[in-house]
Amino acid sequence: MDQSQRTVAAAPSSSRSYQFHPARAAIIDLFNLYIGRGSRQKPDDSIRDPPNKSQKRVHAPNRDLPPRNEQFILDFEQLQSQFGDPDQLRTITESVLISMVLQCSNHAPRAEFLLFALRTLCRISYINWDTFLPSLLSSVSAAEASLTQVAQQAATAGSSATSSQSLLPLPSNTIPTSLLPSAHGISSPSPSGNEPGSVMMAGQTVRDNALRSSQRVRAAAINSLRQLSCKIILIGVEFSLKPVTHAEIFQHMMNWLVNWDRRDLGTEDSAGKSWRSEKTLAEWLRSCLDVIWLLVEEGRSRIPFYELLRSGLQFIENIPDDEALFTLIMEIHRRRDAMAMHMLMLDQHLHCPTFGTHRISSQTTANVSAEAVAHLRYSPITYPSVLGEPLYGEDLAMSIPKGSLDWERAVRCIRHAIRTTPSPDWWKRVLVVAPCYRPSAQSGPIPGAVFTSDMICEAIIDRIVELLKLTNSGNVCLSLISHSFNANCWQEWLVFSDIFFFLIKSGCTDFVDFIDKLVLRLNGVDNHILRTNHVTWLLAQIIRVELVMTALNSDPKKVETTRKILSFHREDRTDPNNPQSVLLDFVSSCQNLRIWSLSATTRAYLNNEQLLKGKQIDEWWRSKGERMMDYMNMDDRSIGMFWVVSYTMAQPACETVINWLSSAGMAEIPGLQPNDRVMMMQEVTPLPMSLLSGFSMNLCLKLALQMEEALFVSQVVPSIAMVETYTRLLLISPHSMFRSHFSQLAQRNASLLSKPGVTLLVLEILNYRLLPLYRYQGKSKTLMYDVTKIISALKGKRGDHRIFRLAENLCMNLILSLRDFFSVKREGKGPTEFTETLNRITIMTLAITIKTRGIADADHLVYLQTMLEQILATSQHTWSEKTLRHFPSLLRDTLIGRVDKRSLAIQAWQQAETTVINQCTQLLSPAAEPAYVMTYLSHSFPQHRQYLCAGACLLMQGHPDNINSANLARVLREVSPEEVTANIYTLVDVLLHHVRVDLQQGHNLQAILVKQGANLAFFFWTHEMLPLDIFLLALIDRDDDPHALIIAKSLLETPELLLRITGYCTNRGPPEHWLYTHVFKRNELQKALGNHLSWKDRYPTFFDDIAARLLPVIPLVVYRFIENNAMDAAENILTAYAHFVAYHPLRFTFVRDILAYFYGHLPGTLVMRILRVLDLSKIPFSESFPQYISTTSPPPPCPPLDYFATLLLNLVNNVIPPLSSSSNCSSRSGSMADFLNSSARPPHGKPPGASQPGPANASEGQKAFYQIQDPGTYTQLVLETAVIEILSLPVSASEIVSSLVKIIVNIQSTLIQSGNGFHGAANGVGQGSVLPTSPSGGSTDSMSASRSTCVIPGINTASFVSRSGYTCQQLSCLLIQACGLLLAQLPPDFHTQLYMEASRVIRETWWLNDGKRSEGEIDSAIGYALMDPTWAAQDNTSTAIGNIVALLHAFFSNLPQEWLEGTHVIIKNLRPVTSVAMLRVAFRIMGPLLPRLANTHTLFNKTLALLLSTMVDVFGKNSQTQVPVEASQIADLIDFLHHVVHYEGQGGAVQSSSKPRPDILALIGRAADALRPDVQHLLSHLKTDPNSSIYAAAHQNTAKTNTS
Repeated sequence: MDQSQRTVAAAPSSSRSYQFHPARAAIIDLFNLYIGRGSRQKPDDSIRDPPNKSQKRVHAPNRDLPPRNEQFILDFEQLQSQFGDPDQLRTITESVLISMVLQCSNHAPRAEFLLFALRTLCRISYINWDTFLPSLLSSVSAAEASLTQVAQQAATAGSSATSSQSLLPLPSNTIPTSLLPSAHGISSPSPSGNEPGSVMMAGQTVRDNALRSSQRVRAAAINSLRQLSCKIILIGVEFSLKPVTHAEIFQHMMNWLVNWDRRDLGTEDSAGKSWRSEKTLAEWLRSCLDVIWLLVEEGRSRIPFYELLRSGLQFIENIPDDEALFTLIMEIHRRRDAMAMHMLMLDQHLHCPTFGTHRISSQTTANVSAEAVAHLRYSPITYPSVLGEPLYGEDLAMSIPKGSLDWERAVRCIRHAIRTTPSPDWWKRVLVVAPCYRPSAQSGPIPGAVFTSDMICEAIIDRIVELLKLTNSGNVCLSLISHSFNANCWQEWLVFSDIFFFLIKSGCTDFVDFIDKLVLRLNGVDNHILRTNHVTWLLAQIIRVELVMTALNSDPKKVETTRKILSFHREDRTDPNNPQSVLLDFVSSCQNLRIWSLSATTRAYLNNEQLLKGKQIDEWWRSKGERMMDYMNMDDRSIGMFWVVSYTMAQPACETVINWLSSAGMAEIPGLQPNDRVMMMQEVTPLPMSLLSGFSMNLCLKLALQMEEALFVSQVVPSIAMVETYTRLLLISPHSMFRSHFSQLAQRNASLLSKPGVTLLVLEILNYRLLPLYRYQGKSKTLMYDVTKIISALKGKRGDHRIFRLAENLCMNLILSLRDFFSVKREGKGPTEFTETLNRITIMTLAITIKTRGIADADHLVYLQTMLEQILATSQHTWSEKTLRHFPSLLRDTLIGRVDKRSLAIQAWQQAETTVINQCTQLLSPAAEPAYVMTYLSHSFPQHRQYLCAGACLLMQGHPDNINSANLARVLREVSPEEVTANIYTLVDVLLHHVRVDLQQGHNLQAILVKQGANLAFFFWTHEMLPLDIFLLALIDRDDDPHALIIAKSLLETPELLLRITGYCTNRGPPEHWLYTHVFKRNELQKALGNHLSWKDRYPTFFDDIAARLLPVIPLVVYRFIENNAMDAAENILTAYAHFVAYHPLRFTFVRDILAYFYGHLPGTLVMRILRVLDLSKIPFSESFPQYISTTSPPPPCPPLDYFATLLLNLVNNVIPPLSSSSNCSSRSGSMADFLNSSARPPHGKPPGASQPGPANASEGQKAFYQIQDPGTYTQLVLETAVIEILSLPVSASEIVSSLVKIIVNIQSTLIQSGNGFHGAANGVGQGSVLPTSPSGGSTDSMSASRSTCVIPGINTASFVSRSGYTCQQLSCLLIQACGLLLAQLPPDFHTQLYMEASRVIRETWWLNDGKRSEGEIDSAIGYALMDPTWAAQDNTSTAIGNIVALLHAFFSNLPQEWLEGTHVIIKNLRPVTSVAMLRVAFRIMGPLLPRLANTHTLFNKTLALLLSTMVDVFGKNSQTQVPVEASQIADLIDFLHHVVHYEGQGGAVQSSSKPRPDILALIGRAADALRPDVQHLLSHLKTDPNSSIYAAAHQNTAKTNTS
């Protein structure tokens, strides 16, 4: 509750205008008379030190007794009659009463009279409690603050006096004699003037006693004041107070309780010993508790109990010894735990990023603008608060204790990231710089962070230990790896070294601390595993990183750190001729040499033998290295020695490589004028990946820099070998070597990109080599913006067609590669700078993304409409009905209303036709002069020039010889690219229009198409005047014309084009260009690009080709054929272009997306044809998958459950983050690994060490990035392959979902009760588990009713469990997570089936609707049913409902925001809800979704309304439940509703100022009207009526404040 909204009305200040009113004096005299005071006292009399008893006896006045209390009302009424304004008199009376309370609270008889007077005045309705109580509490707070200030001043004065005494001892006669008896014993001698030390000690003691006495007096005053205030409040609360008054009272009471032990209130003396009277404390504290209980009383609900849950009272550190307060705190804890459960998903501690998709969702709910997305931090996990809220931030992460569930979950996420190597962009957004490396200006915690440097350090060490164990396993590792260098798991080490270098260079962990912990680990529990020099090699890779050099050169611990680094050396030479063995043998020498050169102070600790060994490197280099040129014919030992040289002499090695790449010499580019001579490097063989992989990171960085100098700065045109080797360097170490080319070149020299040759080379490298790398890096959007700038600058510029078309083609590929939402402009405002072609492709990409992957974030949903407006502002295109039919509804609803302006375009053509034909006749007649070209360009209008190609077509009439091709070609070269594009689009419209006209005139369709084919051949094959890719895209976009796709198909089947495609595939080499070990052949410029694009340009091509420009077009053509039900045509195109499509950089993504986009519409033969686009031998399909997708008739049946179970097991082993490292390298006891990891006890029927969870089987996944560029990581490959399998099966979505649900519902009993049970133990878990065992309770009957004991037939559990390496209990929980992940990747058709199947399983649970069961049994059963499967599996109490809810929650956690709206189907299918048990199931399913929807206001409202409707089903005024249930039974649901609406109102974690939105209050208020009165009463504060709701009143006060 917002304390700033309280009514501030301090008694003295609120009635300043009445201070001198005559009635005030009369009222004060009246009260003084009845409390026994003869005259008015000053307001501060009550806080003076009272006189001692002797003074009271001496000075007590002799006066009459006060009148009887019963006389008070008569006297007051008489006084009242003397003054005319009753409201004024009431205000004065309240003010006087408050001052009397402050003065008389520590005088019991007077206090009793004040209570009597209050009650009396209440009987005549003379007290306005809504003004009196806030004023009273405000005055009490002011009085306490005044006392605190006095206490602080007294303490300061005492301290000053003590300080002065220590300098100047006081004479004896300065000690007050009246205080001496209390300072000394009765017969103790007085201090003499000759003993100054004694004087000081006595003085200090006297002052301490006086200060302590003063503190006691003040504390007693406060205690009595609070007690009297509580008694007054208890009287006032019985009246009908306003909600804002109740809120004010509640806040004061909570403030008193939370701060009950404040030192400045006199709680403790100077020695820290509590002296407060327990009786005094108990009196006011219990009175305070009485007030609180009265406020939260369910019968009246003046304050919702939820306010206690978020008050923080339960977290006070020093709880007083009071049973009543302890009872309240325990009740708060109980209800808080019950409420927080509804905020958390089942098995939430298992929810962790899998990195199985390109999209990496953030778990936060912060609203972020489109402009800020580029700098947004990811929070891949969140930590649940005590109220169940998802929290994040570095300060929170740093407070997580090591070994806790939250710590283990965080480290599990990092371990999985290190293994699966997600996008470096992900790492950059989650890493934080270690505190020791941060500038002082950035010393504060980072808000969005969820990991700490200690977590990163632990995960790195875990991975090192894991790899060492895999390396030592020898034959096991060899059997799992199929790489060229498979010994000692070399590929795994290479992948790890790349990310290790990246992490250390990022400064995310303290290097010195890392070395210390690594030494402790390898010398501790894992002291037997370091047998090779792999760790030394890792450290040699990073030894030149600045942070490492600082640690070894200037850090205070440099000597110790150096010694520890050297301690990792091992002498172990397994194969002296194996390249990596040679490197590992010499790497210690390389390391010693480097350290020797860093610092003289550490040289004494170096290994002299290793230093001397360095001479062997020098000798080898002198004997072979300096003369060695042919890198293609090196033996294994020479390769290993050159790798060694790369660590010791990186610069000479770099120069040797550069010399090799330029060893073939140079030649002039032919066809240039003498003044324009340009030299070009001759071709050699590029360096193979097998050689590059062993280069030191230092050499790779040097090579990249020198190659960039040769590629982009030198005046010599580089060879293809140089470019290819450069791209291979970037691909082999994507984390360490990546650079954004446009940004880097601009930083190096801004003028570089103004050179056409440089721009062309960069665009070619990006379009034909590094497109997947940029997508992997998450830089596709940034690159798209950079390329769009080039397009925008060139589209209106005459003549620059080559650069423009290449940039446009690259932008096409970039847009089509995006599978997440994106902004079409970097700044997010204004129309796009795209061309018409790119605008259309953007719409298609949005359609594919939304339909196959959904929109991940709520902010993207909001921005979608703006984005469409930006695109459509510059595009006149309308999509056909057949295309829109397959669009997602979000797009279809916007686009379907667009007006088709083609008729207007044809009218415009018809109006301009005469003029255009005349101009074309003059320009294109065979006898036309070439000089007329410039005349035409100078005098023709742009609106006429756009019809040039259309006019040429009409003049040709199927006979290309009729026109002057040279003039036409020259005009198309001289105009701008934008005008060429406009000509293409108008040509398509006019061509199709004339086809229709010719048909109407009775011409034969075949003859018409032949004529048009001859015309098009003139443009594309004979003279190569127009870009074919743009024309094809324009043609298929007119698919509502029945002839457009016919013409497109005929063009694609033209022999000339097919021949060109074949030539491209032959010259290009294999699709995996990085494996090509021969000399690349450079194609001639004109042959590669055609006449139109090459024209005057002489800069040679590298990878560009007019055929390659069709790579992004062919998939779109297939899409369009399928949309128009031309399945045979689509299949024929895929067959004809099968070899060509293999060069598509993202063909795996194409297959996955097209299957998802058209799911349910593709025939089996076309599905098989689409699958053959892939290199099936390299895709990890299930072994039995081919037999279930055969095209035989009848179609194969639905695969057995064992097929689906194996599919899920593959996801568990390769995609789901392992529960701990594969080798049990964690030595922590009591961590989640101890519970969830099977390494502590071997799987059933297997010897220890035979199999390990997850990662051991995932070793196959440790492929280099360049081997799996699409989709990018092995986890993505496995997950997307499973998706492709599911989408390819010739069975319905309902059958597939039903099979998956059957597996999940009874998975625990199937695994545990099978013959391969966990050694027969039904509830065995590791003794070190920090998770509590599942709660025991409930009757045997209810347990048996809720427990799932069915065994699923059809699953081969004998091999199933053993293949996982997990125990049955662990595997069952992970299979649920895997199933949820898989279903979330499938199209919404599967989601609907899942919701229906889940509803069916829940409805068929008989005990939910069993009217014979008692309420206690049902509660017990539902408690077990909704238990986390990880807990329930421990003692075999898993249930069908628990598993299905856990499956739904795992599914929800991986679902994009847009698709969450479909979740409502579950509850709709469960309605009408007829029992509290079913109501709890509904809340347990949907409740955890609400926090995630906090920033999606509309969807939040819908979901909340749905839950409220289920509550109305059970507790509605007209509901007929079988067993009547008290409203108090759903107190946890009521608390949850309060909490979640506060969370949504805040947009995040609930704070003291949080309050629900007014429209949410209105929504709940409308639903509450249909509830029973007793339940309605519990929701009374969640309404819009300020007279009954504290939250509505808070909104009203805010509105008043803003108005004023």
